[in-house]
Amino acid sequence: MFRKTFIPTFLGLMMSLFTMSVSASYAFEKSFQEPVTKVAQNFPEKFETASKNSYAIDVVSTSSGEWTFDNAMIGGSDNDSKNGEKSVRMKEKGKLTMNFDIPTGIQQVKLKYGIYQTDEESSFELWVSTNAGKTWMKMGKAIKATNKKLKIATFEVITKKPSRIEIRKTDGTENRLNIDDISIATYSNTVKSPNTSATVQEPIVLISKPTRDDNLALGNPSKAISSTSSPNNFLMIKTSYSLSYNKSKNIANWVSWHLSKAWKGDAARQNNFRPDNTLPEGWYQVTPRDYSDAGFDRGHLCPSDDRDGNPEENQETFFMTNMVPQAPDNNRGIWKHLEEYTRTLLDQGNELYILAGTLGQGGTGSNGTTKTIGKNNNIVVPASIWKVIVVLPVGEYDAVRVNTTTRVIAVNMPNLNSVGAEDWKKYRISVDELERLTGYDFLSNVPTNIQKVIENVVDKE
Repeated sequence: MFRKTFIPTFLGLMMSLFTMSVSASYAFEKSFQEPVTKVAQNFPEKFETASKNSYAIDVVSTSSGEWTFDNAMIGGSDNDSKNGEKSVRMKEKGKLTMNFDIPTGIQQVKLKYGIYQTDEESSFELWVSTNAGKTWMKMGKAIKATNKKLKIATFEVITKKPSRIEIRKTDGTENRLNIDDISIATYSNTVKSPNTSATVQEPIVLISKPTRDDNLALGNPSKAISSTSSPNNFLMIKTSYSLSYNKSKNIANWVSWHLSKAWKGDAARQNNFRPDNTLPEGWYQVTPRDYSDAGFDRGHLCPSDDRDGNPEENQETFFMTNMVPQAPDNNRGIWKHLEEYTRTLLDQGNELYILAGTLGQGGTGSNGTTKTIGKNNNIVVPASIWKVIVVLPVGEYDAVRVNTTTRVIAVNMPNLNSVGAEDWKKYRISVDELERLTGYDFLSNVPTNIQKVIENVVDKE
């Protein structure tokens, strides 16, 4: 009897201990890898040591570092909303910009805000840069201030790249806005074990939450610059995309954008096609009427449906600088099907870097073949429209995550009505071939040895 019951009991005890040991080990390993966040050094920024008594643009030294105040000053009156003796006071299109990076990235930003005295409501946005202020990405939605009593706004940023922030007053009115107590949570260089006080170096952790990243993170294919000395390769940076504009053709050479679920939402299609008044003074601004009875659609390069996170970003896709004369059946058929397929890749846990552009002159639309359209016949009809799509699992450090197995889709489609019903896969080519046709250097921020492999392959999936 003893032997009969002892063996199962002993084995059961040993199995229980083993299971407990494995479970504890798993829990330990899982929590051991969790990154630790902390408040960034010299934050929260309360602006108590700062001084600036005018709205003129200037650099101000504070306890956290140097900030640029544009249409902003330090307010210390009883009329200012503040937690302490001072806060930032902004008006019109005021900006408050960090001139330094948080080197270990930004996980979260919290700040306090309120209106000045009895002014009417104001609104503001938080923007983040991961390339020392060269380009900026908006975080979340605009915040509306309606009360003098300070409220707290929280923005999830989630990037481990060196980063800085900019606060933009967006309503453009004379109503004044106060900002105070800016706190930044950053990532620690260590992770802690739950069972010991020891710390170890933090492993590289890829963020699994979709983020909004730099639209030119993988490179500027034509080395476009924002200078009128380069009118046919003129760089334009927008929130929703970046583009190279060609003044002689009155269309874009290319448009580049990042796409993840962080850009997606349920904003309605705005349909407000309009001239781009951010073009340099004296440049022709294409209007929707230039396309009237031309036999070509106003074809989006960056699609409206890729930017439905909010109405403002969707509106940006309707600037005429994002349009090209596109054969209607091409635009509404084969090209649309490629756009739709691209968005399905997001549901598979991916984020994308996309470039679309134009090549050659002369297409065939509803009215036949032509080289130019417009009331002055000054808008070039491209001979073909191309696209490059880089597919990556959701994560960070995107340029260095591209490897020799990364999927890259490149297509070059004739700008003809006759191809509308065809399968877009028929027009796949290699990136190398597209570079030969365009003269551009795609994916220039990707290591050269990786480029040599992925740019030589024609997608087959």
